[in-house]
Amino acid sequence: MSPQSKLIVGAAVVAGATAYLAWLGASASWQYYVLVDECVHSPETFLGQRMRVSGRVVPASLDISADRNSATFALQGDHSILQVSCQGLVPDNLAEDMEVVVEGTLRQPDRLHGDKVITRCASKYQAESAEASTQTAAGPGVSPPR
Repeated sequence: MSPQSKLIVGAAVVAGATAYLAWLGASASWQYYVLVDECVHSPETFLGQRMRVSGRVVPASLDISADRNSATFALQGDHSILQVSCQGLVPDNLAEDMEVVVEGTLRQPDRLHGDKVITRCASKYQAESAEASTQTAAGPGVSPPR
């Protein structure tokens, strides 16, 4: 085999390995989430699988350990509730009646064992009311034109 052929084969192997590792890393981050209702109504589909579940923390169900390394709560969908127990650092802004995504494994049809909680802070992204926008544009203390 000529040196040029060896170089081409070596470059092809390196390029193939790099492409495979890039695809493997990217596909791990392409994990979408399912809703609580989907998870509860088809548990056989998800049992034992790593997944992300989206829902709302049920009021009066949140119990966070003093060291913030574990939490238990109920996650509510439109029609169903899923019990969640999380091991791992809990976000500081985790609160009741808030939308969250829990990453973990469904070990029982009604219980998700999570290791990561992703909170959503909807209040930061809500549009201002029309009146507040108008007053801000007009300046402080200035009434908008009528």
